[in-house]
Amino acid sequence: MKTITITLAFCALGIAFTSCKNDKMKMAEDHVESYVIYVDSVADLDLTDANSHWKNIESSSYEHKKLAMASIDVIKTDNTLRADIDDASLRFENFKKKVIAERNLMATIEYNNNLRIALLGKNYSNDDMSFEWINKENILSVYQNFVSTVETNKDNYSREDWDEIKLLYEAIDTRKNTVENEGLTSADNKKIAGLKLKFAPMYTFNRMGAKSDENAAAKQ
Repeated sequence: MKTITITLAFCALGIAFTSCKNDKMKMAEDHVESYVIYVDSVADLDLTDANSHWKNIESSSYEHKKLAMASIDVIKTDNTLRADIDDASLRFENFKKKVIAERNLMATIEYNNNLRIALLGKNYSNDDMSFEWINKENILSVYQNFVSTVETNKDNYSREDWDEIKLLYEAIDTRKNTVENEGLTSADNKKIAGLKLKFAPMYTFNRMGAKSDENAAAKQ
């Protein structure tokens, strides 16, 4: 009778151990699946939306992965689950790179737009390089604002900024050819010529300086 009781006790202990092990495996599978599903759902997001909520997305991903890793560390032996985590982590990192690239692109677009507004004034409309809003009444003020802004900020512009400045300057000059035929006064034309004489050496000298500074920084 005593032998039977001991045997039953060992059986019960074995069943409990197996049950506990199965519970831990189920928990690990659930946490890994939750992490994989989360990464899949994030990877389907629009990049702009993902950028807007990136802190929460990255934090949630970290928590899901942390739970999954803790669960499989307990069971120790399941390489399949570990491979699932590694695969999901790789997909998340690839998506993160896309989000960062999109963020950098948006930042560059915003920066360039702000640069254009500062140089051209409030009448500039995004990506409108025809400059039809420039006419014989306001073209002198456009040049004055442009050259004055460049002079004020010339020490802060990068080489890429100077390239953008040159592009805008040439677009204004192209528009000026049209405006001259619409009745630009000789007085305004003379003042514009003076501003152009002021701008040309300022552009040449400072763009060369910006390039030299960037080369020196790259060497360091």
